[in-house]
Amino acid sequence: MARKRYLKKTPLAEARELFLSTVDPSRLAAEEIPIDDALDRITAGPIFAKISSPHYHASAMDGICVRAEETFGATEFVGKKLGLADSDSPAAGAFNYVDTGNALPAWANAVIMIEKVHQVDSRTIEIFESVAPWNHVRLVGEDVVATELLLPRAHRLRPYDLGALLAAGHTTVRVKARPRIGIIPTGDELIQPGEEAKPGAVIDFNSTVLAAFVREWGGTPVKYPRAKDDSNLLKAALLRGAEECDLVTIIAGSSAGEHDLTADVVAAAGELLAHGIDVMPGKPAVLGCAMGKPVLGVPGYPVSAIVIAREILRPAVEKFLSIAAPSYPTVRAVVPKKIASHLGLEEFIRVTLGRVGEKLVAVPLARGAGVITTMVHADGLMRIPSLVEGLNAGEDVEVELLRPIADIENTILCTGSHDLAIGVLEDQLKLRHPELKIAATNVGSLGGLLALQRGETHMAGTHLLDPDTGVYNIPDIQRTIAKLPVVLVHLAQREQGILIACGNPKSITSLQGLARNGVRFVNRQAGSGTRVLLDYQLKKLHIDPAAIAGYEREEFTHMAVGVAIASGLADAGLAVRAAANALGLDFIPVATEEYDLLISCSFFESARGAELLKIICADGFKQAVTALGGYNTAQAGTVLYRQ
Repeated sequence: MARKRYLKKTPLAEARELFLSTVDPSRLAAEEIPIDDALDRITAGPIFAKISSPHYHASAMDGICVRAEETFGATEFVGKKLGLADSDSPAAGAFNYVDTGNALPAWANAVIMIEKVHQVDSRTIEIFESVAPWNHVRLVGEDVVATELLLPRAHRLRPYDLGALLAAGHTTVRVKARPRIGIIPTGDELIQPGEEAKPGAVIDFNSTVLAAFVREWGGTPVKYPRAKDDSNLLKAALLRGAEECDLVTIIAGSSAGEHDLTADVVAAAGELLAHGIDVMPGKPAVLGCAMGKPVLGVPGYPVSAIVIAREILRPAVEKFLSIAAPSYPTVRAVVPKKIASHLGLEEFIRVTLGRVGEKLVAVPLARGAGVITTMVHADGLMRIPSLVEGLNAGEDVEVELLRPIADIENTILCTGSHDLAIGVLEDQLKLRHPELKIAATNVGSLGGLLALQRGETHMAGTHLLDPDTGVYNIPDIQRTIAKLPVVLVHLAQREQGILIACGNPKSITSLQGLARNGVRFVNRQAGSGTRVLLDYQLKKLHIDPAAIAGYEREEFTHMAVGVAIASGLADAGLAVRAAANALGLDFIPVATEEYDLLISCSFFESARGAELLKIICADGFKQAVTALGGYNTAQAGTVLYRQ
């Protein structure tokens, strides 16, 4: 079968407007529902008060009700006595006891607080100040008057709106029906969560993510069974979805591969409006309609699917409901490093955010369209316009938040060398302070030092070995950032060694074995402490790095090195013992090294810094790290150096 090429790619804003033109809100029905079930629903029309609230003159205080004019003349020097009312039409000088919310008798027009009433006997009181008519009285209609507009159309009902509706005499409310959004996953390779994940099988989680978005935005997701890679079956599924739903999404099959059928099926079932959008990730989206209903072909890569859902599907749901979905605001942040971008594509960059001093820093995450965990860690999305080739280091940019701003302000940035102990540290921190978060970015030990120097992080994980002295971290700190006020805190000693497949099929026993023919190596990135250690050891052994097949292949974490070996892409790599334990790999010890945290003085001396140090020194943290294997935490929390 010939490979398809994208049609002319459509700019994102134009694609959005094109798709929204197929959305007809008038086709969405309305329904009457009990007010108890109406939270977050959207009013279908204006709502008027059935009764006034309050619907009677009510006492606003605990006290006595009186005729106001009969209190005139009372002063702090000359009191006035009143007698307990003995009928519904009492004589002059009467009072009656009332509690907050009680209806006033027809003869009374004011309330005096009980604290200002002097009891003379069981039927007589004395007052020492006069009151104006309707003093401390909630008049009929003080809140709302019958027939008055209570809520407008297209209003999202909040908890207090429900109270106002009930107070105004309503027991039900007319709201817009939730738009039904059909979700059709496609692909012979799809399996359901919980089924055995054999090579080539793909777990269908995009359907669940998309359905959750639809619910969050106010729609009702309708998940259909997987459609196989067959044009007739997919067309039948699409037509069924178009008949039963207000909008249909088809997941995957929107690109240009042999089994990418979505564009052709949409064209055959209705009208193809666009195939390909100038956005990354999310370029291979499909827009169309069938049976007069909008159809959206969502790319199969999860981050691409999320971007298209947010940029195309969400506005469609909002148009159905005639109201914007709840969202977080945008903020201005500084980009710590140069970011290249593709000219002609509007790009969405996932970032973590943290405040360092007065500066909000946006640290880019991995940009792969298939890496859904980056969305888990992301605090926001940064847009790079299609006519911009990238961003310069230090540039001020706008970021759309994915979390509340309070979460961002409580984020501790940790940039530098990767270690599993950082995850343990965050977990222990959250046990005491659930509001705090550690956002770790793996750029290597040297990269962490430089990030501290640029004011882009609170702390950096580091394990830089000085080849001349055999001392860890301090020589490099003194050489690289000599004038920066920092504190070096010991976290753990850890074993570094060679990770190999279980059973050691290549019979590797030492670093010398890495240079043998047929051994594939996977390295850590330049500037990482593990790379420095490897180069130091190779130099001692007079091994030329060029003799090691795969020396140039780089990963950014110990676990990534381990996964490369566990999956058969490499035979060996240098990493910590804990990574071998986690992935069931064999381990050949090479060195014991110092893994420390380098912390800016300002953060170290702050309340959050002090709390972090307490946790590092605590037995709970030490025991949890030791349990990973290959760690010695006896001296964790020791301040090793300060400048």
